[in-house]
Amino acid sequence: MIGKGDVVIAGVSGGADSVCLLFVLCALRERLGFQVKVCHVNHGLRGADADGDEAYVRQLCRDLKVPCRFFHEDVELIARNRKQSPEEAGRTARREAFCLMCREDGGTKIATAHHRDDNAETVLWNMARGTGLKGLGGIRPTAGKWIRPLLVLTRIQTEGYLRAKVISWREDATNSENDYTRNRIRHNILPVFGEQVNPRTAEHLDELSRQAREVWDYLEQGADRAWENCVEIGKAGQSAGDEAAAHTGEARGLEINREAFQKEAPAVQKQLIRKSLAYVRGQERDIGAVHIAALAELFDRQTGRALDLPGGIKAERTYDGVRIKQCGGAVEDGEEPDSRDGFTVSLKVPGRVEIPGTGQIITCRIIENADVSEAEGIRQKSYTKWFDYDIIKYSLSARTRQSGDYLIIDEKGSRQKLKSFFVNEKIPRKERERMLLIADGEHIIWIPGRRMSRACHISSRTKTVLEIKITEEKENGRDDQGADS
Repeated sequence: MIGKGDVVIAGVSGGADSVCLLFVLCALRERLGFQVKVCHVNHGLRGADADGDEAYVRQLCRDLKVPCRFFHEDVELIARNRKQSPEEAGRTARREAFCLMCREDGGTKIATAHHRDDNAETVLWNMARGTGLKGLGGIRPTAGKWIRPLLVLTRIQTEGYLRAKVISWREDATNSENDYTRNRIRHNILPVFGEQVNPRTAEHLDELSRQAREVWDYLEQGADRAWENCVEIGKAGQSAGDEAAAHTGEARGLEINREAFQKEAPAVQKQLIRKSLAYVRGQERDIGAVHIAALAELFDRQTGRALDLPGGIKAERTYDGVRIKQCGGAVEDGEEPDSRDGFTVSLKVPGRVEIPGTGQIITCRIIENADVSEAEGIRQKSYTKWFDYDIIKYSLSARTRQSGDYLIIDEKGSRQKLKSFFVNEKIPRKERERMLLIADGEHIIWIPGRRMSRACHISSRTKTVLEIKITEEKENGRDDQGADS
């Protein structure tokens, strides 16, 4: 984690874990030949208590002769502006402060005080929310410049170290509250496992995460090898100039060879798809298991079949395999839709997009632990709908109609062609061409103001709710209380 000559930026809040981290680092700095500097973030949430934490850390650094910097952030404002929970906004503020100090103060490593109990809580939280192997790996001891020197210790051990050394620390009153999910896991779930199932639950979860990280790293190596055998960079239907741009990162595209791809183990295939999508998009965020599964199915479909994926990415079945590229057909911000060819705008889940030329704004949000009884009231609204998000197969788009579009009209899964729906509803031909549709591939899940696909209705089996709301850009907005026909 730390070598001679390193400059370690330590995040110190004043709590027992971070104070333990600071004393451990200071005890080792001369022996290993590195420097320690402290970063403290005042979130502005606890008034005088937060100021007391800052004063305590300042005096501690003075006693230990450690350089320190103090950052003041309005976490409530950050949470509102970024549409995050206070807990998430606080993590973001701390991370940004640590990185800023690392850049400006010559830091080479950033040390945080996560311990084994934190890791067990993280694994449980990820499992409850729905995670893959990567999330099962929990908190890594090292990740780039980030290090967690106390990850092998328990909370009892860190506090025991301080008591043995007669070192005081600050108690954060919010840690005893159950307002945050992590606190509820810490106070109500892990203790029950420890008392009624196995007292070594946290230890076993920590070991499970270690094994999951090892398997994940092995699969990543397999994906790297498969990349060399299966992927051709730049082969995404561009012109010669575009292909050159792909190599510089300005426009990325690739093709996965089907024959080589199908020789790989299924687990490696999934990793390769994830790696390919992340390469084309420039980031891995919002790439879920549902998108990877949909793209994997594309290898067994007929040439010419395609699907839209998050971030304006299009995947298309070719003669040799599957081509993945930035979707040139999607409408970009500020662009006017082509009335002859229609338009396609990829929805952000969660997030908001504007439909160019219409003044309409589509906002998507995920609702965890939604009250299913509220679904009936939402159903009566014409321009706000709840959908069973687990039913969605592809990335969602707002678009005009395309060949092959259909609706699910009953609980048996019976399909009706969109064209037949238009005819039955006596919708004029000109209106059909420009009508806004919310689509999951060829499946039309919602015709705003008219009909919602039966397949996506909320039920007692629904785990995750997706809310889609359509509003007008102008301030008075659209009346959202009418009922669908």
